[in-house]
Amino acid sequence: MKKWSLLVSIVLLMSLIAACSSSNGNSNSPNSSSSNGNVSNANSSTDNDGAPENIELRMMWWGDQERADITNKVIDLFEAKYPHIDIIGEFAPSSGYWDKINTQLASGTAPDIFFLGGNVVDYALKKVLLPLDNYVGDQLDLTDMDEAMIQYGTIDGELVHISAGANARGIVINKTMFEQAGMPIPQDGWNWEEYAAIATEISEKLGNGVYGTYDFTYDGLDIYFKQHGQQLFDMAEQKIGFDEAIALQWFNYWSDLAAQGGVVTPELAVSNPNDDIAKNLMVTSQVAMTLLPSNQLTSLQSLTTDELLMVQLPRGPKGTGVVFESSQGISGYAKTEHPEEVALFISFFINDPDAALILGNNRGVPVTAANRDLLEAQAGSVEKIIYDYTSRVSEATKTEPFNISYNLPGNAEFEKMTKTAIQEIGFGRKTVEQAVASFYKDAQEIIANNINQN
Repeated sequence: MKKWSLLVSIVLLMSLIAACSSSNGNSNSPNSSSSNGNVSNANSSTDNDGAPENIELRMMWWGDQERADITNKVIDLFEAKYPHIDIIGEFAPSSGYWDKINTQLASGTAPDIFFLGGNVVDYALKKVLLPLDNYVGDQLDLTDMDEAMIQYGTIDGELVHISAGANARGIVINKTMFEQAGMPIPQDGWNWEEYAAIATEISEKLGNGVYGTYDFTYDGLDIYFKQHGQQLFDMAEQKIGFDEAIALQWFNYWSDLAAQGGVVTPELAVSNPNDDIAKNLMVTSQVAMTLLPSNQLTSLQSLTTDELLMVQLPRGPKGTGVVFESSQGISGYAKTEHPEEVALFISFFINDPDAALILGNNRGVPVTAANRDLLEAQAGSVEKIIYDYTSRVSEATKTEPFNISYNLPGNAEFEKMTKTAIQEIGFGRKTVEQAVASFYKDAQEIIANNINQN
C-alpha cells in the first residue's frame, strides 16, 4: 500500500513539473513591442530557458568626441531597452575612418553596423552591405521616414542604407562681417556673378587678410553641374554625367575670383581647411562666406561670437541644384551573424524620440517627421535657422526637383585627384585648361576602373 501511494505521488509530481515547464516556456517569451512600434522578432534567438540569447554587436562611426559622447548615450539607451543586446562602439576621425573600415572589410572583420556617406555606392557595388528589405515592417520601421531618404538607400533594387540625418548644403553668411563692411546681407535668389562681386567687395572693404569666401570648387562640383542640367555621376549609365566644357567653366570661375582677391589663398586653405570646423577661418572673422552642410552650422556658431546665417546657393539656369539630402547613414555588414538585431538598432536610432533628443542635429535633422517636429518645438536660435533653411530648400525642390546625389565609384581617389588639380591651379603649376583636361580624363578612368573591379 505504501509502495502504491509512493508511485502515485511520483506520477503526480512529474505531471506538475511538466505543467510548470510548459507554462514557463510561454511566460518567458520575448517582448512583442518596442518604443518605435516594431514587432520584435529581434529576440527570436533564445536559450534553453526561453529567454533572449545574449548578443554582441560592433558598431563604428566617424566624428569628434562630441559625436562619440552622444552616440554612446544612444547606445546606452538602446541597451537599457534591449538588455540582451550589447553594442561595442568604436569611432575615428573622418581622416582615418575610411582606411580603418576598408581594412576591416577586406579582412572580413568589419563591424556589424557602420556609418557611410555619399560613398555608399562604392560599398553597395562591392556587395558588403546587408540587404534590409526583409526586415522592413518588422524589426525595421520606416513608416515615418521621408520617401526620398528611403530611395537614397536603395541601390540596384536593394535597401542597404538607412539615412541617419538629413541636411541641405548652403552658403553660411557671417552677418557680423557684412555689417562691419556696411554691406547688405545676401538673400536667396542671387546668382554666381553677384556672389563673385560680393566676395571681392567685402575682401577689399575689410582688408588685412580678410577674404570673401573659401574656394569650394570641389564641394560645389555636383551642385554647379546640376544647375546646368548635368550631374557629377550618372547612376543609371554608370559614368560621369558632365562634359569637359562645364567643368572648365566652373574651374575658371574660381580661378578668376581668386585673381581678384576674393578667395582664401591656397596656403591658408591648406592649414585652415573649410571642412575642419575648429580651424575654419570664419571662426576668426577672416572669411565672410562659405559652403557647408546645414548640420555643421551649430558647431561653427558655437566657436564664434559673430552672428551666422544660411542662404541658398547662387542660382544657375536650372535653379540652385540643392536638395534635402542624406548627410550620412547606417548600414549593416553583409556577413553579420545577427541581421535582425542590426535592423532593430537601426530602427531605434531613427525612430526613438529619446534617442532623437540626445542626437539633436549633430548628423543632420531627423529623417522621421515625428522626431523633426519634436526637435523643432524646442529648438534654440541656431537650430531654428537650420530648420528654416532646410524647409526653404525642401519647398524649392517641389518646383525645381533634382536627382539624388551619390559620390561616384572610387570617390576617395576622385577626391584626391580633384583637390590636387585645384591646388595645381592655385599654386600656378598648371593652367586651368591643363588641369581640367587631366581632371576630366582621370575622372572617367577612376569610374571605369572602380566599376570593373566590382
